[in-house]
Amino acid sequence: MIDVNAPDFWAKLIEVLLEGTWETLYMTGVAMAITFLVGLPLGIILVGTEPGRFLEAPLGQRWLGRAINAVLGFIVNLGRSVPFIVLMIALIPLTRWLLGSFIGTGPAIVPLTLVAIPFFVRVVEIAVREVDPGLFEAADSLGASRWLLVKRVLLPQAWPAILLGTATTITSIINFSAMVGVVGGGGLGNVALTYGMQRYSAIHIVGVVIILFVLVQLIQWALTLAATRLGAVPGRRAGKRSVADAQAHLDADVAGGAQAAIDRNPPRGA
Repeated sequence: MIDVNAPDFWAKLIEVLLEGTWETLYMTGVAMAITFLVGLPLGIILVGTEPGRFLEAPLGQRWLGRAINAVLGFIVNLGRSVPFIVLMIALIPLTRWLLGSFIGTGPAIVPLTLVAIPFFVRVVEIAVREVDPGLFEAADSLGASRWLLVKRVLLPQAWPAILLGTATTITSIINFSAMVGVVGGGGLGNVALTYGMQRYSAIHIVGVVIILFVLVQLIQWALTLAATRLGAVPGRRAGKRSVADAQAHLDADVAGGAQAAIDRNPPRGA
C-alpha cells in the first residue's frame, strides 16, 4: 500500500502519470496514423465498388468490383464483430512474430491498429455516402478521371464528416489502450492496475480518470472545430458554396487537363 504522507509521494505520482500519459499518446498516435492511412482508401473503395458507383467496374470488370466489395465488407464486419480482448489474445502469436514480444507499448500497437481499422473504414463509408450524388454526375459529364473525382469532389466534401469520425476513432483507441495496459501494454491502464488496484492507491486511479477525460475532451474539441470550419455544420448558403467550390475546382482541373493534352498533341497545321 502506498503511503500518501511520504515526502516523495507527489513527485512520484506526477512522474508515473506523465510516463503513462506519454505511453498512451504514443500508442494512440501511431495506431491512429496507420489506421488513417489504411482505412481511408479502403472506405472509399468499399463505397466506390458498389453497383452504380464510380468504381463499380475496376479494370472494366463489373464482377471484380462486386468481388472486391464483398470481400472488403466481410473483412470489415468480421473485424468489428470480434471483442477486443479476444482479438488481443488471438494476435499474441502474430505480435510476438513481428516484434519479438507481446508486452509493452510497441506490441500493443498491433491489436489497437487492427481493431481500429474496421471501425474507421465504416466511418469513411458513411462520410462518402453523404456527398452530393450530383457532384459525381457532374464529374462524369466533364470527363473527370477517377483520381480527379476522388481528389476534387469526394474528399473535399467528405472531410468534415471524416474528421468527426476520426475523433470518435481516437477516443475508442484511447479506451482500448487502457485495456491493453491491464495485460502489460503500458500506458495509463497499466498505471491504474499497478498502482490503483494492486497497491490500493485511489489517487492514482483518480489521476488516470482525469487525464483520460481531458485527453478525450481536447481531441473532440479540436477535431470538431476543424470539421466545423471545413463545413461540417454549414447553413444552406454555406452548403451551396462548398458544392460550388468543388464544381469550380473540378472545372479548372478538367480544363487544365484538356489544355495539357492539346499542348502535347497539337492539331496538324497549327
